[in-house]
Amino acid sequence: MSKILAIDYGLKRIGIAISDENRILAFALETISSSEIFSYLNQITIKENIDIFVIGKPIQKDNTPSNLESNIQQFINNLTKIYPQIKLDRCDERFTSVIAKKIIIDSGINRKKRRNKKLVDKISATLILQSYLEKKTI
Repeated sequence: MSKILAIDYGLKRIGIAISDENRILAFALETISSSEIFSYLNQITIKENIDIFVIGKPIQKDNTPSNLESNIQQFINNLTKIYPQIKLDRCDERFTSVIAKKIIIDSGINRKKRRNKKLVDKISATLILQSYLEKKTI
């Protein structure tokens, strides 16, 4: 059975999460440098039989798109050209970074490791995917 891959897009780093085969649970995978994302996706889409990409949609508190949205749209255009067979959905990612930071603090990870922005990115991707999966089962 195929899986869903979530992407928390950033200009420097991209958080990646993946679903289980039953599409119930989300798991953090990696945080990849933006310059290496397509190389990574080439490998993971084949290895894990990905049939849906879920891209975080950053929306500001006033419901307007964030400044990053134009970069995300460019990324999506490239993604759909390279992977036309893979469906693409968007998911509201408001507050995922804040929630991810709280999860990290609550987990008891020491202060030095909490500063690792890569950890925040992949947890944010996991939150985006889990939210998407829960909405699909309602």
